[in-house]
Amino acid sequence: MYDIAIIGTGPAGLEAAITAKVRNKDVIVFGSKESSIKVSKAHTILNYLGLPEVAGADMSRAFLDHAASMGVEITEEQITAIYAMGDNFALQGAENMYEAKTVILATGVVAAKPYPNEEKLLGSGVSYCATCDAALYKGKTAVIIGSSPKEEEEADFMTEYAAKVYYIPLYKDEVHTNDKVEVLHEKPLEILGDMKVEKLKTDQREIETDGVFVLREAVAPGQLVPGLETDGPHVKVNLDMSTSIPGCFAAGDIAGLPYQYIKAAGQGNVAALSAVNYITQLEHKQ
Repeated sequence: MYDIAIIGTGPAGLEAAITAKVRNKDVIVFGSKESSIKVSKAHTILNYLGLPEVAGADMSRAFLDHAASMGVEITEEQITAIYAMGDNFALQGAENMYEAKTVILATGVVAAKPYPNEEKLLGSGVSYCATCDAALYKGKTAVIIGSSPKEEEEADFMTEYAAKVYYIPLYKDEVHTNDKVEVLHEKPLEILGDMKVEKLKTDQREIETDGVFVLREAVAPGQLVPGLETDGPHVKVNLDMSTSIPGCFAAGDIAGLPYQYIKAAGQGNVAALSAVNYITQLEHKQ
């Protein structure tokens, strides 16, 4: 029986893990020993306090080194379901079952099926956050693929930097963007390029571009934790990162916008402290 089970090894999950270790809790962390691909593949992060203009690969290594120095070990077995069992949780892995008094969800948002070359070119012209990477496209061309109307704000923001912005809506609603955005009602098929993004192939043509921003809705996290209250692709959380299920906390991208590394790390810290407090309350009841 672990004190805290943490699902995810991005900035939210690893921060939660080191905070729990500081508080002397028995922790198990599930995820990738390479941290998060969204971090490691990021070209340059400009707004992480104390780490100006840090490359994603360097940030990822710093996260992992810090966690390792605190004795955090990462289990790469995938967790397929989590069940609330009263005062504890049962976690179903691909090979084993685990038990924990509390759970912290830090899985990020799950993307839909990637376009051809999307994963290959992630960090080399492919991005999942226009707000994060817009400054890297000053004077360049960018294509934004939006899965819902809320992504139109990202397209507008991109025009403050890029010389040319194309927006491809994957929905039927009327598009409301500023006059600098060229809206294309086309179907994206493939991202083209060898070492970096060069073009986006659609069902009508090939668009020359320096970057492609793929902004998708996520699969509902309620599938992972039955009974969990969600809001679209995100888990509903309170300020202490608690969810609708007592003892279950969430942090990072899964907890909602904005998708920012520093926000994720901060929420991971809060979630861990809240989980520690929850365990203390359980012990007092017993």
